[in-house]
Amino acid sequence: MKQRQFDPLKLDVEAFARDAGELQGEWSMVELPRLAESASEESPAASWPPLRWSVRGERLSPRAAEPQTWLHLEAEATVTLVCQRCLQPYAQHLAVQRSLRFVRDEDMAAQLDADSDEDVLAMSRSLDLRELIEDELLLELPLVPRHEECPEPLVHADHDLPEPAQDEKPHPFAALAALKGKGRPQ
Repeated sequence: MKQRQFDPLKLDVEAFARDAGELQGEWSMVELPRLAESASEESPAASWPPLRWSVRGERLSPRAAEPQTWLHLEAEATVTLVCQRCLQPYAQHLAVQRSLRFVRDEDMAAQLDADSDEDVLAMSRSLDLRELIEDELLLELPLVPRHEECPEPLVHADHDLPEPAQDEKPHPFAALAALKGKGRPQ
């Protein structure tokens, strides 16, 4: 029997899992526009290595329960971000390994997602796998991008500031301090 061809940009999840389908490939990082937005100006997404991914479908039939549809997803990418300590670009490796359970509708997905540790999504006859992988990689981005150890010593802002000017004006609370001091017994 000839194995069915699946399109990762219009994946029929149920048929893919039923056939125990497997797909893998590479995409240029410019094909992931939301992830490419995180690029530093010095290293645009077009210069990043390609995203490598693989996905496997699985249909499980537990006893006394309805069949379960699963996608097992793996992806690896390297993006260039701007370190928030030294403001220099650095390479950040991202790796995703997820198992996603698909159910018949949004209501069931919301209910199961709230009740379990599993990642649950609603079934789709046309899942854009590239968009799903991009979502997962975006979730892997660090909240505060930074080097483990910055390559150049950090410059502290207080060394660069000029000394405060000595004003002739008295401090606004100087009179209050003087009054408080006069009322104390010595």
